[in-house]
Amino acid sequence: MSFEVTVLGSGAAVPTAKRNPTSHYVVCNDRHILIDCGEGTQMQIRKFGIKFQRISHILITHLHGDHFFGLVGLLSTMHLMGRDKGITVYGPPELENIVRSQLEIGGARLDFEVKFISLNGKDSGIIFEDRLIEIYSFPLKHRILTNGFIIREKQKERPLDSEAIKGSGLLLEHLPKLKRGENVILDNGKVCNFEDFTFPSKPRFSYAFCSDTVYTESIVPHIKGVTVLYHEATFTDKDAERAKSTYHSTATQAARIAAMAGVQKLYLGHLSARYENAELHLKEAQLIFDTVQVVEDGLKITVSH
Repeated sequence: MSFEVTVLGSGAAVPTAKRNPTSHYVVCNDRHILIDCGEGTQMQIRKFGIKFQRISHILITHLHGDHFFGLVGLLSTMHLMGRDKGITVYGPPELENIVRSQLEIGGARLDFEVKFISLNGKDSGIIFEDRLIEIYSFPLKHRILTNGFIIREKQKERPLDSEAIKGSGLLLEHLPKLKRGENVILDNGKVCNFEDFTFPSKPRFSYAFCSDTVYTESIVPHIKGVTVLYHEATFTDKDAERAKSTYHSTATQAARIAAMAGVQKLYLGHLSARYENAELHLKEAQLIFDTVQVVEDGLKITVSH
């Protein structure tokens, strides 16, 4: 099954001709998730060939406009395109009233249910899970309450060793336990160790999303060991004081977080419109963390080793 991220918007508060405000589209084991929905997100969805109606979960980090101003327009378009399947939106408590008020004032109605789940920006924990994935939220440190997110695959079952199972006395009903990593006791009292009849499960992958936040090591325990980390890098080192005063990060600081957390790959985004290109961001980050890339609109990230 696939685990891929499409960067729909890689810029900060002010859009440019090359960078839209923040939004990422994540497909993890056939679950379709949108993280943030800055202005123009639905145009980016069309531009990069994504199907609107597949999105089932929308995660909003915080209520600065470049992270949610596109939400009402997106929901309205879903309605106009005939959506009748419900959708779940996770975000700050005020988000539901903002969205419903905009729709009501404009005389709009939706022919599908929008379920809002409030996140207070202070707590951490799993906010969604099914048999294949889980979504985890944790607090970032910004000017207003802000959530980071991690999308993880669930632990995969262990493949069966058919040759070892032959003649072992194991029955069909025993096999699910072995695949879950559980030992089986036969009727004669014999203990069948799951490791003797299965192969190790394939690794599970994870994607962490950290935007917006000032440099804070408090997030390291939450993102420890993730496969891919996306971390905001609004500024370069020469604007470090500006980053601190606006509760944003530099590329160097993002690289430090990645190194402390032991992540496998780092992607930088949320770049300020003041920079003509990302060359300096990349150069500064690479001094601390080798496996790093600056994202652009339309970039596809494969979340794997």
